[in-house]
Amino acid sequence: MTTADSLSRGRWADALLTALAPMIWGSTYIVTTQVLPPDRPFSAALIRVLPSGLLLLVYARRWPVRREWGRLLVLSALNIGAFQALLFVAAYRLPGGLAAVVGAIQPLLVMALAWGVEHRRPLSSTVWAAVAGVVGMAVLLLSPGTVFEPIGILAALAGAASMATGTYLTRRWRPQMPVLALTGWQLWLGGLMLAPLAIWFDPPLPSLTLWQALGYLYLSMAGALLAYALWFRGIARLAPVAVSSLGLLSPLTAVVLGWVLLDQAIRGLAFVGLAMVFASILAVQWTASPR
Repeated sequence: MTTADSLSRGRWADALLTALAPMIWGSTYIVTTQVLPPDRPFSAALIRVLPSGLLLLVYARRWPVRREWGRLLVLSALNIGAFQALLFVAAYRLPGGLAAVVGAIQPLLVMALAWGVEHRRPLSSTVWAAVAGVVGMAVLLLSPGTVFEPIGILAALAGAASMATGTYLTRRWRPQMPVLALTGWQLWLGGLMLAPLAIWFDPPLPSLTLWQALGYLYLSMAGALLAYALWFRGIARLAPVAVSSLGLLSPLTAVVLGWVLLDQAIRGLAFVGLAMVFASILAVQWTASPR
């Protein structure tokens, strides 16, 4: 096997591992609406990120140096604090698929940042592949009976912009911390940012049932600790637009879970949209990766 073949296989292995993160995040919507106590978006976000961040900090035992604090705070706000708050606001107000489809614009936002900040024009094939993914998600999810809730839509859009900016800056700044330490600090600092919102705006948590406690445990251990560790690992190894395109797997997972567990039918053109999304993800991975 040549060196080029080895590198190509390594990139695809990295992409597959990174893809697990948005697939886990895609289950957030069904867990939020079917398991968690209602109308507590900031509490859900806080419980998701703060405990997992503390666990990773205890394990990693890596303290940031002075010059790392400023950028670490910015990344924590974008990737965790703002994104998680907006994610759960959208999850509580919109159907899972619709909440996630708005976030499908992330690859285009990352390319726009690279073009605007670095004057690095993306390949036209990558742009069209990303656009095809957005169109595919729209075909898959949007129907004449879809109900648009303005606050939920705005939250989903703002969350996509926050995550896209955080993904781009994480790659651009290339923090020198190990992945687990970087993940732990961002989760913990983002959790501290969420705490005032949970205290001021959410009602107190009721006595939790076993299923509700397990739901929070799943969101924290799988949805934060594992998923973000894989996500930041992928950002360090793949092109930002390639990582962002994998985010399309989040709404795709939300749709499939709704289909399997909630009997939400997929008919007609929806299957065309499904195929377009898969093709878009593969095309972006291929065109965005260095040969």
